[in-house]
Amino acid sequence: MIIYHLAAITVAYFIDKVVGDPPHWPHPVRWIGTMISFFETRLNHGKNTRLKGIAMLLFVLLIVLFIVMLIVVISYRVHPIAGIVVESMIIATTIAQRSLKEASLNVYVPLEKGDLADARIKLSYIVGRDTVTLNESEIARGAIETVAENTSDGVTAPLFWALIGGAPLAMVYRATNTCDSMVGYRNERFKDFGWASAKWDDVMNWIPSRITGIIMLIGTKPFRIKYPRAWKILFRDAKKHPSPNSGWGEAAVAAILGIQLGGINYYKGIVSNRAKMGDPLVPIQANHILSANKILDRTVFLFLLLLWIGGMMVEFAFTWFKSAAPF
Repeated sequence: MIIYHLAAITVAYFIDKVVGDPPHWPHPVRWIGTMISFFETRLNHGKNTRLKGIAMLLFVLLIVLFIVMLIVVISYRVHPIAGIVVESMIIATTIAQRSLKEASLNVYVPLEKGDLADARIKLSYIVGRDTVTLNESEIARGAIETVAENTSDGVTAPLFWALIGGAPLAMVYRATNTCDSMVGYRNERFKDFGWASAKWDDVMNWIPSRITGIIMLIGTKPFRIKYPRAWKILFRDAKKHPSPNSGWGEAAVAAILGIQLGGINYYKGIVSNRAKMGDPLVPIQANHILSANKILDRTVFLFLLLLWIGGMMVEFAFTWFKSAAPF
């Protein structure tokens, strides 16, 4: 079965690279988001909101798991090729490599032309921070941090779970991520109700985020420093991020480019002093967005290759064990 997952993952990788996420196409994440909103408005009040949030998360994930598993099982019973095709189409909806690149390039193009006003607007579409007063370096930093952080969240993590459990687990990951993005905040409204969503998202991202950060450094030679220093920066700074997982991508990209990410952001006028990632060997410029996208492409390709190597090793071991078993 792993070989089927690997085939579906590979097809999904190319589907996303060619098609991406057309804005007017139906998308499972929108349906999941509608379901989350339905439960949140009805459960997030009164007493025991943390328990209600746990129940909401479990219910959403079980519904997603059941529906996707049913579709995949039926497809494979029709024919293995039909199963691979259907599974690859579902997995493709859980990854966003093309969309991530396009979003960052939408910031880069006006920034490179010197149109800071338009660049600030385009950046505001992909970050939560205030953008109206940002200069060129800060605009570029926001786009780079988005690419660095979402390389795992948006691409490699769903591919990782697709190898473990095919399209059903890939979609469970995406549902978890959607729950976290909608209710996993520490504000007054969501601090209890979204607690479970935030914690489970951390759990599902723990392994793939670390693999991703390491692959980034393995796959791309640092621009300004030698490898020993780059590895030191990665392991020194990744743990500084308020998220237990997001720092791995940001620290790796910062080390590779010789720039410093993090620092002061404003959210609705309120200052947030984020931990700094990397050493400021060069000032952040617009062309660093292009470099971050190259790191994204190379990392995803190497991650896919790693999945094939790991998956085939497991398949070989399982086949050998079956043939060697005396019963």
